[in-house]
Amino acid sequence: MRLGVNVPNFGPGATPDRLLAWARTVEGLGYDLLMMSDHVAITPDVAEQYPAPFYDPFTTLSWLAGQTGTIQLGTTVLIAPYRHPLLVARMAANLHQLSGGRFVLGVGVGWAPQEFEALGLDFRRRGRETDQLLDALAAAWQDTGDYGPGGIPIWVGGVSDAGLHRAIRYGAAWHPLRQTMGWHRAAAVRLRVAVDELGAPDPGFVPRILLRLTDEPQPDATRKAGEGSIDQIFADLEELEQLGAHTVVLDPFVGDPAETEHPEIAWQALATVKAGMEKR
Repeated sequence: MRLGVNVPNFGPGATPDRLLAWARTVEGLGYDLLMMSDHVAITPDVAEQYPAPFYDPFTTLSWLAGQTGTIQLGTTVLIAPYRHPLLVARMAANLHQLSGGRFVLGVGVGWAPQEFEALGLDFRRRGRETDQLLDALAAAWQDTGDYGPGGIPIWVGGVSDAGLHRAIRYGAAWHPLRQTMGWHRAAAVRLRVAVDELGAPDPGFVPRILLRLTDEPQPDATRKAGEGSIDQIFADLEELEQLGAHTVVLDPFVGDPAETEHPEIAWQALATVKAGMEKR
Protein backbone atom coordinates (compact mmCIF):
# COMPACT_ATOMS: atom_id res chain seq x y z
CA MET A 1 0.00 0.00 0.00
CA ARG A 2 1.26 3.46 -0.92
CA LEU A 3 1.20 6.39 1.53
CA GLY A 4 0.61 10.03 0.68
CA VAL A 5 0.42 13.31 2.61
CA ASN A 6 -2.02 16.19 2.29
CA VAL A 7 0.10 19.34 2.67
CA PRO A 8 -1.67 22.48 3.98
CA ASN A 9 -1.40 25.09 1.21
CA PHE A 10 -3.36 27.65 3.25
CA GLY A 11 -3.36 29.53 6.51
CA PRO A 12 -1.11 32.01 8.32
CA GLY A 13 1.90 29.71 8.09
CA ALA A 14 1.63 29.10 4.35
CA THR A 15 4.67 30.70 2.72
CA PRO A 16 6.75 29.63 -0.28
CA ASP A 17 9.65 28.64 1.98
CA ARG A 18 7.42 26.55 4.21
CA LEU A 19 5.65 24.86 1.30
CA LEU A 20 9.03 23.93 -0.13
CA ALA A 21 10.11 22.59 3.28
CA TRP A 22 6.94 20.50 3.40
CA ALA A 23 7.68 19.01 -0.02
CA ARG A 24 11.29 18.21 0.80
CA THR A 25 10.34 16.73 4.16
CA VAL A 26 7.57 14.53 2.77
CA GLU A 27 9.71 13.29 -0.11
CA GLY A 28 12.73 12.86 2.16
CA LEU A 29 10.73 10.68 4.54
CA GLY A 30 9.92 8.37 1.65
CA TYR A 31 6.24 9.09 1.15
CA ASP A 32 4.86 8.23 -2.27
CA LEU A 33 2.49 11.13 -2.87
CA LEU A 34 2.13 14.83 -1.95
CA MET A 35 -1.33 16.38 -2.35
CA MET A 36 -2.95 19.79 -1.90
CA SER A 37 -6.50 21.05 -1.63
CA ASP A 38 -8.35 23.71 -3.63
CA HIS A 39 -10.31 26.90 -3.07
CA VAL A 40 -10.56 29.96 -5.29
CA ALA A 41 -12.60 32.59 -3.45
CA ILE A 42 -11.86 32.61 0.26
CA THR A 43 -15.39 33.50 1.33
CA PRO A 44 -16.38 33.46 5.02
CA ASP A 45 -17.53 29.83 4.92
CA VAL A 46 -14.15 28.78 3.50
CA ALA A 47 -12.05 31.12 5.64
CA GLU A 48 -13.55 29.71 8.84
CA GLN A 49 -11.69 26.45 8.17
CA TYR A 50 -9.04 27.34 5.57
CA PRO A 51 -8.03 31.01 5.84
CA ALA A 52 -5.94 32.99 3.38
CA PRO A 53 -3.42 32.90 1.96
CA PHE A 54 -4.62 29.93 -0.09
CA TYR A 55 -2.16 28.83 -2.75
CA ASP A 56 -3.62 27.57 -6.01
CA PRO A 57 -2.86 23.85 -6.28
CA PHE A 58 -1.98 23.81 -10.00
CA THR A 59 0.46 26.70 -9.64
CA THR A 60 2.01 25.39 -6.44
CA LEU A 61 2.33 21.79 -7.58
CA SER A 62 3.88 22.93 -10.86
CA TRP A 63 6.50 24.84 -8.90
CA LEU A 64 7.12 21.89 -6.57
CA ALA A 65 7.46 19.53 -9.54
CA GLY A 66 10.70 21.33 -10.32
CA GLN A 67 11.85 21.14 -6.69
CA THR A 68 11.25 17.40 -6.20
CA GLY A 69 12.42 14.26 -7.91
CA THR A 70 10.20 11.19 -7.73
CA ILE A 71 7.26 11.88 -5.42
CA GLN A 72 3.83 11.99 -7.08
CA LEU A 73 1.89 15.25 -6.87
CA GLY A 74 -1.87 15.61 -6.75
CA THR A 75 -5.06 17.42 -5.77
CA THR A 76 -7.28 16.37 -2.89
CA VAL A 77 -9.48 17.62 -4.29
CA LEU A 78 -9.78 20.07 -7.18
CA ILE A 79 -13.30 21.50 -7.04
CA ALA A 80 -14.66 20.49 -10.41
CA PRO A 81 -17.21 23.25 -11.11
CA TYR A 82 -14.78 26.12 -10.46
CA ARG A 83 -12.88 25.96 -13.76
CA HIS A 84 -13.78 25.39 -17.39
CA PRO A 85 -13.31 21.69 -18.21
CA LEU A 86 -10.97 22.39 -21.12
CA LEU A 87 -8.80 24.57 -18.87
CA VAL A 88 -8.55 21.72 -16.35
CA ALA A 89 -7.74 19.27 -19.14
CA ARG A 90 -4.92 21.49 -20.43
CA MET A 91 -3.46 22.34 -17.00
CA ALA A 92 -3.59 18.75 -15.76
CA ALA A 93 -1.99 17.39 -18.94
CA ASN A 94 0.74 20.03 -18.87
CA LEU A 95 1.53 19.42 -15.20
CA HIS A 96 1.60 15.67 -15.77
CA GLN A 97 4.00 16.04 -18.69
CA LEU A 98 6.25 18.66 -17.07
CA SER A 99 6.57 16.56 -13.90
CA GLY A 100 7.53 13.43 -15.80
CA GLY A 101 4.19 11.68 -15.34
CA ARG A 102 3.83 12.33 -11.59
CA PHE A 103 0.41 14.02 -11.43
CA VAL A 104 -2.76 12.62 -9.83
CA LEU A 105 -5.99 14.57 -10.46
CA GLY A 106 -8.40 14.27 -7.56
CA VAL A 107 -11.73 16.03 -8.14
CA GLY A 108 -14.80 16.74 -6.05
CA VAL A 109 -18.10 18.59 -6.21
CA GLY A 110 -17.35 21.25 -3.55
CA TRP A 111 -19.16 22.19 -0.36
CA ALA A 112 -19.04 26.00 0.19
CA PRO A 113 -22.23 27.79 -1.02
CA GLN A 114 -20.80 31.29 -0.55
CA GLU A 115 -17.78 30.44 -2.68
CA PHE A 116 -20.03 29.14 -5.46
CA GLU A 117 -22.02 32.38 -5.30
CA ALA A 118 -18.87 34.51 -5.43
CA LEU A 119 -17.81 32.66 -8.60
CA GLY A 120 -21.23 33.06 -10.21
CA LEU A 121 -21.97 29.33 -10.05
CA ASP A 122 -25.09 27.38 -9.12
CA PHE A 123 -24.39 25.30 -6.02
CA ARG A 124 -27.30 22.99 -6.89
CA ARG A 125 -25.67 21.97 -10.18
CA ARG A 126 -22.32 20.97 -8.75
CA GLY A 127 -22.85 17.23 -9.21
CA ARG A 128 -23.88 17.58 -12.86
CA GLU A 129 -20.98 19.94 -13.56
CA THR A 130 -18.54 17.46 -12.02
CA ASP A 131 -19.86 14.81 -14.41
CA GLN A 132 -19.46 17.25 -17.29
CA LEU A 133 -15.85 17.87 -16.29
CA LEU A 134 -15.06 14.16 -16.21
CA ASP A 135 -16.70 13.68 -19.62
CA ALA A 136 -14.74 16.60 -21.04
CA LEU A 137 -11.42 15.36 -19.66
CA ALA A 138 -11.78 12.00 -21.37
CA ALA A 139 -12.78 13.62 -24.67
CA ALA A 140 -10.07 16.28 -24.59
CA TRP A 141 -7.24 13.91 -23.75
CA GLN A 142 -8.40 11.37 -26.33
CA ASP A 143 -8.80 13.94 -29.12
CA THR A 144 -5.52 15.78 -28.57
CA GLY A 145 -3.23 13.06 -27.28
CA ASP A 146 -2.66 15.11 -24.13
CA TYR A 147 -3.17 12.18 -21.80
CA GLY A 148 0.42 12.53 -20.69
CA PRO A 149 3.11 9.92 -20.06
CA GLY A 150 1.50 6.78 -18.73
CA GLY A 151 -1.93 8.36 -18.27
CA ILE A 152 -3.22 10.70 -15.59
CA PRO A 153 -4.77 8.86 -12.60
CA ILE A 154 -8.13 10.35 -11.61
CA TRP A 155 -9.59 10.15 -8.11
CA VAL A 156 -13.20 11.10 -7.33
CA GLY A 157 -13.80 12.53 -3.88
CA GLY A 158 -16.94 12.27 -1.79
CA VAL A 159 -18.46 10.15 0.93
CA SER A 160 -21.97 9.82 -0.51
CA ASP A 161 -23.39 7.14 -2.79
CA ALA A 162 -23.30 9.74 -5.56
CA GLY A 163 -19.54 10.07 -5.23
CA LEU A 164 -19.06 6.30 -5.07
CA HIS A 165 -21.17 5.70 -8.18
CA ARG A 166 -19.44 8.56 -10.01
CA ALA A 167 -16.07 6.92 -9.35
CA ILE A 168 -17.32 3.58 -10.68
CA ARG A 169 -18.92 5.12 -13.79
CA TYR A 170 -15.76 6.94 -14.76
CA GLY A 171 -13.32 4.21 -13.74
CA ALA A 172 -11.71 6.58 -11.24
CA ALA A 173 -10.45 5.65 -7.79
CA TRP A 174 -12.87 6.49 -4.98
CA HIS A 175 -11.41 9.04 -2.55
CA PRO A 176 -13.49 9.53 0.63
CA LEU A 177 -12.19 12.00 3.20
CA ARG A 178 -11.62 11.82 6.98
CA GLN A 179 -14.06 9.20 8.28
CA THR A 180 -14.12 6.65 11.11
CA MET A 181 -12.92 3.08 10.67
CA GLY A 182 -16.50 1.89 11.09
CA TRP A 183 -17.49 4.08 8.17
CA HIS A 184 -14.64 2.68 6.06
CA ARG A 185 -15.67 -0.91 6.79
CA ALA A 186 -19.20 -0.20 5.67
CA ALA A 187 -17.93 1.78 2.67
CA ALA A 188 -15.84 -1.15 1.46
CA VAL A 189 -19.00 -3.26 1.44
CA ARG A 190 -20.93 -0.50 -0.35
CA LEU A 191 -18.22 -0.35 -2.99
CA ARG A 192 -18.27 -4.10 -3.63
CA VAL A 193 -22.08 -4.15 -3.84
CA ALA A 194 -22.17 -1.18 -6.22
CA VAL A 195 -19.50 -2.69 -8.47
CA ASP A 196 -21.47 -5.93 -8.68
CA GLU A 197 -24.76 -4.12 -9.35
CA LEU A 198 -23.29 -1.98 -12.10
CA GLY A 199 -21.23 -4.80 -13.59
CA ALA A 200 -18.19 -2.52 -13.67
CA PRO A 201 -14.55 -2.95 -12.69
CA ASP A 202 -13.57 -2.04 -9.15
CA PRO A 203 -12.23 1.54 -9.42
CA GLY A 204 -10.00 1.28 -6.37
CA PHE A 205 -10.25 2.74 -2.87
CA VAL A 206 -7.94 5.61 -1.88
CA PRO A 207 -9.10 7.25 1.38
CA ARG A 208 -7.70 10.38 2.94
CA ILE A 209 -7.56 10.01 6.71
CA LEU A 210 -6.71 12.26 9.60
CA LEU A 211 -3.27 11.99 11.18
CA ARG A 212 -3.43 12.96 14.85
CA LEU A 213 -0.94 11.10 16.99
CA THR A 214 -1.81 11.03 20.71
CA ASP A 215 0.05 9.71 23.75
CA GLU A 216 -2.90 7.64 24.90
CA PRO A 217 -5.29 5.44 22.87
CA GLN A 218 -8.54 7.08 21.84
CA PRO A 219 -12.01 5.47 22.06
CA ASP A 220 -12.49 3.38 18.93
CA ALA A 221 -16.20 4.14 18.80
CA THR A 222 -15.71 7.86 18.21
CA ARG A 223 -12.23 8.49 16.86
CA LYS A 224 -11.47 9.13 13.19
CA ALA A 225 -9.28 6.73 11.27
CA GLY A 226 -5.68 7.85 11.77
CA GLU A 227 -6.40 9.41 15.16
CA GLY A 228 -5.00 7.96 18.35
CA SER A 229 -1.95 6.10 19.59
CA ILE A 230 0.70 4.94 17.16
CA ASP A 231 -0.55 1.36 17.53
CA GLN A 232 -4.09 2.47 16.65
CA ILE A 233 -2.81 4.31 13.58
CA PHE A 234 -0.79 1.27 12.44
CA ALA A 235 -3.85 -0.93 12.94
CA ASP A 236 -5.98 1.49 10.91
CA LEU A 237 -3.52 1.49 8.02
CA GLU A 238 -3.25 -2.28 8.01
CA GLU A 239 -7.03 -2.68 8.07
CA LEU A 240 -7.50 -0.15 5.28
CA GLU A 241 -5.10 -2.17 3.16
CA GLN A 242 -7.10 -5.32 3.94
CA LEU A 243 -10.27 -3.46 2.93
CA GLY A 244 -8.75 -2.82 -0.49
CA ALA A 245 -7.06 0.57 -0.22
CA HIS A 246 -4.08 0.72 -2.59
CA THR A 247 -3.17 4.25 -1.38
CA VAL A 248 -3.92 6.11 1.84
CA VAL A 249 -3.36 9.86 2.16
CA LEU A 250 -2.52 11.12 5.65
CA ASP A 251 -3.92 14.53 6.55
CA PRO A 252 -1.98 16.05 9.48
CA PHE A 253 -4.09 19.23 9.63
CA VAL A 254 -6.28 18.75 12.70
CA GLY A 255 -8.32 21.94 12.28
CA ASP A 256 -6.64 24.97 13.86
CA PRO A 257 -5.11 27.32 11.24
CA ALA A 258 -2.35 28.17 13.74
CA GLU A 259 -1.00 24.67 13.14
CA THR A 260 0.32 25.86 9.78
CA GLU A 261 2.89 28.02 11.61
CA HIS A 262 4.35 24.98 13.41
CA PRO A 263 4.69 22.20 10.83
CA GLU A 264 7.40 20.44 12.84
CA ILE A 265 4.70 18.75 14.93
CA ALA A 266 3.14 17.24 11.82
CA TRP A 267 6.55 16.33 10.39
CA GLN A 268 7.43 14.40 13.54
CA ALA A 269 4.16 12.47 13.39
CA LEU A 270 4.75 11.67 9.72
CA ALA A 271 8.28 10.49 10.48
CA THR A 272 7.02 8.26 13.29
CA VAL A 273 4.37 6.66 11.10
CA LYS A 274 6.69 6.10 8.15
CA ALA A 275 9.47 4.59 10.26
CA GLY A 276 7.03 2.31 12.03
CA MET A 277 5.35 1.12 8.84
CA GLU A 278 8.70 0.23 7.31
CA LYS A 279 9.44 -2.05 10.27
CA ARG A 280 6.13 -3.91 10.17
